[in-house]
Amino acid sequence: MDNKPIIALDFSTQKEVSQFLSAFPDQQLNLKVGMELFYQQGPSIIYSLKEAGHDVFLDIKLHDIPTTVKKAMTGIARLGVDMINVHAAGGKKMMEEAREGLEIGTPANERRPLLLAVTQLTSTSEEMLRQEQRCEYTMAQSVLHYTGLAHDAQADGVVCSAHEAASIKKKLGDGFLRVTPGIRLNTEMRDDQQRVATPAMAREFGATHIVVGRTVTQSLNPVDAYLEVLHQWKGEQPII
Repeated sequence: MDNKPIIALDFSTQKEVSQFLSAFPDQQLNLKVGMELFYQQGPSIIYSLKEAGHDVFLDIKLHDIPTTVKKAMTGIARLGVDMINVHAAGGKKMMEEAREGLEIGTPANERRPLLLAVTQLTSTSEEMLRQEQRCEYTMAQSVLHYTGLAHDAQADGVVCSAHEAASIKKKLGDGFLRVTPGIRLNTEMRDDQQRVATPAMAREFGATHIVVGRTVTQSLNPVDAYLEVLHQWKGEQPII
């Protein structure tokens, strides 16, 4: 998956997805399929998007015992997704088993899906970390801790907010992916997110990929919104 912005398909039906994508004819896009869409449409939505030439990040954040995650990943690898994630809180062994499952399930001569570990959700605040998770770490420390576990488990990268990307890059280098949701053209529009950033901020902070949802999908002109995101992310006028 290249580093074009990843558009979160925050829909529940194939019809809604098709209507949205009709605004981008003949464009190869990076698309995120989350729980809402995948749990209601199943593998068929993945097949449809791949047949149309798009790259797919399947964002279902697996978190279970290692054996269960390994078996699930073996099946997911056969869907042809380009990127998949687990919760780093599941532990190093679970992440190792996730990667092994992907390697087992990936058909011969095809590329294994990239494995990401979710550190702390962008909807989690420092207060929630302390009061609800009873975590003695700061947000930055917690994210770096989970990142270290993911790296040791040979994941390909992590999902984090843009605000933690710089410290992760400093610790592990540019090759370890830093996929950052919570991207807004206007950071005042937080919705249920806490740690948000603009595409330009994410680029400056050292993200390798950005995920943008409602900023594009709920825009009156999704194409213009996407182009503005791309413009800020790349730091140059895009041509698509």
